[in-house]
Amino acid sequence: MHPLASHGPAFPRCSELGLTDEAGWARFSQWFDTHVPPGPLHDERVQWLCVPVARWLEQRLVLASHRPVIVGFNAPQGAGKSTLAAGLVGAFQEVLGVRGISLSIDDFYLTRAEQVHLAAHHPGNRFLEHRGYPGTHDVPLGARVLSALRAGQSIDVPRYDKSAHGGLGDRSRTAQSVPRALDLVILEGWMVGFPALDQVEDPHLAAPNEALRAYDAWHQHLEVLLVLEMADDRQVVSWRVEAEQAMRASGKPGLSDEAITDYVSRFLPAYRTWGPTLKQGRWQGDDRFTLVLDARRVPIAAR
Repeated sequence: MHPLASHGPAFPRCSELGLTDEAGWARFSQWFDTHVPPGPLHDERVQWLCVPVARWLEQRLVLASHRPVIVGFNAPQGAGKSTLAAGLVGAFQEVLGVRGISLSIDDFYLTRAEQVHLAAHHPGNRFLEHRGYPGTHDVPLGARVLSALRAGQSIDVPRYDKSAHGGLGDRSRTAQSVPRALDLVILEGWMVGFPALDQVEDPHLAAPNEALRAYDAWHQHLEVLLVLEMADDRQVVSWRVEAEQAMRASGKPGLSDEAITDYVSRFLPAYRTWGPTLKQGRWQGDDRFTLVLDARRVPIAAR
């Protein structure tokens, strides 16, 4: 076992669950060690984040009475959830022979035309002006996809192109075909698992809060919940700016630093309004795994 492993904040939780046997830890450690990009915090990300999450998820699969197991993955924008979700699917396929897919709630955004129409019906509401908030997704579409995957049916999964319309985004014309039954489905997104509240203080949040009730059609399919929290919710702004810069550097159109800062800052009230609700939710005990990340995206706490 890597010398850093036992010093990670999630190691005690993994030990309590019986997930720290050297052979089981090493097989995921070896896979992620070669697939996580090199960098100054490479080993910490592998040993403190990727392997603990993979081991917990492996146990959830072993204990499940049916397949696929549908996992909710809540993490803020820019935290690396899409990369981790894809890595988990790859690791489970190659290490365990487990067939899986990762979906993003972004894949179920309204089309650009539908988003423009929504914004026009809520003039002056900055939370519904652009994609992102509850109400800006095609919830029935997402529910149909999750229902089909749960039933082991073939279905085309939509994908969203964030670079379309100069970075404003639109649903892609291409879709991913899923032709066979799966063992694992990961649904990731910044608001996965958030329930609607009885009331909200900001009147502009009233419409998104009401729209959030419809997302129960997604949440009813989620059996376990993985959560990455921020030590400081202001981290999300710098993280998302970095992600947009990377997209522009790859040659794809993207928003300017000023535009993406304005866009992401609009989500801070959402994190502060709905974020605390995940601590109650229906996913309790071993059905939820939470890691707290610092500004470097390295875990500093677990529960």
